[in-house]
Amino acid sequence: MKISTVKRGSVCVVIPHVNKIDASIAVEFKKKMIDIVNAGESRLVLNLQEVDFIDSSGLGALVSVYKSAGPNGAVKLFHVKDSVRSIFELTRLDKVFGIHVSEEGAVESLE
Repeated sequence: MKISTVKRGSVCVVIPHVNKIDASIAVEFKKKMIDIVNAGESRLVLNLQEVDFIDSSGLGALVSVYKSAGPNGAVKLFHVKDSVRSIFELTRLDKVFGIHVSEEGAVESLE
């Protein structure tokens, strides 16, 4: 599993290069994301443009990352496909993470 990161000011933009975040990769995804947080990045924006599917294991991994970011941290999402957005809305996690249309909007929400 490959993850790319790009700094935008004080925000770290994370791009998971996978088409699904499910039980088969959730543990590895969570570990890589928490490694990013442990490296000092607590304000994260995830670009989910390549992700077509996420299941409860993937959602659980994201919640763990959110908690690891701490009280001054945050995790926002953008480029979320409708199939993935519906899972966030169904579980009401869209209220926790915040889903944005653009990278700029997601980054601005954290600055």
